Amino acid sequence: MEKIEVRPIGITTSPESSNAFALILKEKHGPRSLPIIIGQFEAQAIAMVLEGVTTPRPLTHDLFKNVLEQLDARIEEVYINDLRDGTFYARILFESPPLDIDARPSDAIALALRFQAPIYVDAEILNQAGITFGERQRDIDEEQESDLFGSMDEDEDELPFPPPSKEPDRPKTRVEKLQEELEKAIKDENYELAAKIRDELKRILEK
Repeated sequence: MEKIEVRPIGITTSPESSNAFALILKEKHGPRSLPIIIGQFEAQAIAMVLEGVTTPRPLTHDLFKNVLEQLDARIEEVYINDLRDGTFYARILFESPPLDIDARPSDAIALALRFQAPIYVDAEILNQAGITFGERQRDIDEEQESDLFGSMDEDEDELPFPPPSKEPDRPKTRVEKLQEELEKAIKDENYELAAKIRDELKRILEK
């Protein structure tokens, strides 16, 4: 069982639902990110810590933290350990007393941020659901292409041989179309759609 440390880097709205948000967890020592769909209240609780916002009165996760501290309990780490039927599962591991509690990833992460505890994802989950963001790198050739047939003398009125006919564009395969849709979804920060397209690509490629 390999654990990979991640950190929340942001929250975006989910186009699929007005009450859902995508929490983006970034691999600490790698290029992959893991989008997790969370609810509005959990998104607010996480965003407040990420943006350093405080409230005059404690909200739910702040209250839970205060209670735990009064009981001398401290979170050691949060571990996203399972992915079943599109749903992520997490465990909250306590340093003192030594406890292992089942939790939703959104609640677990909201508490981990308040305790400044590390967040881990099972390596298999990151392999299965992780996405590498960033536009595809392209090498751009600055040099202009030379004339295919070279320069012609002034008294020449035709080419020495006919130019090659242009081949018709090859229809794009299903995989190519999905790859383009995946890149567009990532560029548009539609991470929920990107995750669905990624899963469809995997199903096709594994056949």
